[in-house]
Amino acid sequence: MRAVQYREIGGRPEVVEVEDLSPGPGQVLLDVTAAGLCHSDDHVMGLPEEEYVYGLPLTLGHEGAGRVAALGEGVSGVDVGDSVVVYGPWGCGRCVRCSAGQENYCERAAELGIAPPGLGAPGAMAEQMLVDDARHLVPIGDLDPVAAAPLTDAGLTPYHAVSRSLPKLGAGSTAVVIGVGGLGHVGVQLLKVLTGARVVALDVGDAKLDLARRVGADEALTSSPDAVGAVRELTGGRGADVVLDFVGLQATLDLAPQLVRVGGDLTVVGIGPGAPSMAVGFGRVPYEVSVLVPYWGYRQELLEVVELAQRGQVAVETETFTLDEAPTAYQRLHEGTLTGRGVVVP
Repeated sequence: MRAVQYREIGGRPEVVEVEDLSPGPGQVLLDVTAAGLCHSDDHVMGLPEEEYVYGLPLTLGHEGAGRVAALGEGVSGVDVGDSVVVYGPWGCGRCVRCSAGQENYCERAAELGIAPPGLGAPGAMAEQMLVDDARHLVPIGDLDPVAAAPLTDAGLTPYHAVSRSLPKLGAGSTAVVIGVGGLGHVGVQLLKVLTGARVVALDVGDAKLDLARRVGADEALTSSPDAVGAVRELTGGRGADVVLDFVGLQATLDLAPQLVRVGGDLTVVGIGPGAPSMAVGFGRVPYEVSVLVPYWGYRQELLEVVELAQRGQVAVETETFTLDEAPTAYQRLHEGTLTGRGVVVP
C-alpha cells in the first residue's frame, strides 16, 4: 500500500510503498477515508536530530477517519464497515488518568512505549492504518469523513481548551482567539456555540480575518501590539476574561498576557517553532490569572465534538488533496498558505 512518510531528519514527506497491514489481537484495521494535516506535523519535521524522538520512517497523520476493514482476535464493539474517526492520544487504559477518561494525560504511555498515530506510531496518511484498540474509535455515522477527520484534533483540542474556561464565559464576557488557522477558526465557532462571550479574533492576514468573521467572530483585528488597546477599549479597560493562543510564537506569547484581565484564563494551545516562552510571575501577568498549556482532549469530548458537527453547529474549513498531493499540501502548510485544514483523501 502507499503511505506518506517522514524518512530522514531535515527532509520533506514522501509518498512511498510500504507493506500491507493486517490486524493482530485486539487491533482494528481501517481503510483510511480522510487524514488531516496539522502544524504539529510540521513542528515534528522541523526538529533537529537531537530532539527528534518519533522514529524513522514515520507514517504521518494523527487526524484520521476510516472504514473498519478487519478485526483482530478478541475485538468487540465495532463491526466491519463502520465509519469512524480515531481518537489520537492513546494511553495505557489503566492508570489513574486513563481510568478517568483522560488518556491524553496517561501517566505510563512513555514508560510503555505507547505513542499516538502519526506521532510515533504509524499514522493515517496512508491507504490503511492499524488502531491499537477499539476504544480509540468514535463512530461518525453519515458524517462526511473529510469533515470528520479534522475533528479529532482541530475540533477536539480547542473544545478541550474552551471547556476548562466555561465558568468564566457567561453573558457579557469577552474571549480573545489569537490565530484563526486550523484550530483557531474552530475555537471561534465553539465559543459562539458553547458560551455567551463576545469573541475577538486576532490574526495577521486578511484571509484569516475574513475567515474569523465568516465563522462568527464579533470582532476581527490585526494581531499586533495595537490590539491591546483595542481589546481594552472593547472591555471597558478590563481586558478579556479568556485568551486562547492558537499560535504559540514568541510574539503571541508576549501579547497574550497584555490582553487578559485580572482573574482571567490564559491558555496556550499553539506550538511555535524554536523555544518560545512566557514570563509568568508576580507583575508578569495580571493577578490570579490561570495559565494553562493543555494537550489534545478527552475521548468523551471527541464524542461531543462529533455530535456538534452532526448537528451542523461546528464545521472545519477544509481543502482536500490526493495522497500524491500530500507533499505539496505539507509545503503549503509550512508556508502558511492553507486556509483552515488540509485533508488528504487516499
